[in-house]
Amino acid sequence: MFFCQKCCAKCLCVPPGTYGNKQTCPCYNNWKTKRGGPKCP
Repeated sequence: MFFCQKCCAKCLCVPPGTYGNKQTCPCYNNWKTKRGGPKCP
């Protein structure tokens, strides 16, 4: 839940639905961890 709130606050948008649809919010989709994985769930 922590990362959901952090991503929402930084990106000011949340992809619709309960899974996927990250292409609708580029910041959410493009924010990566140091290892290159997705930061936002």
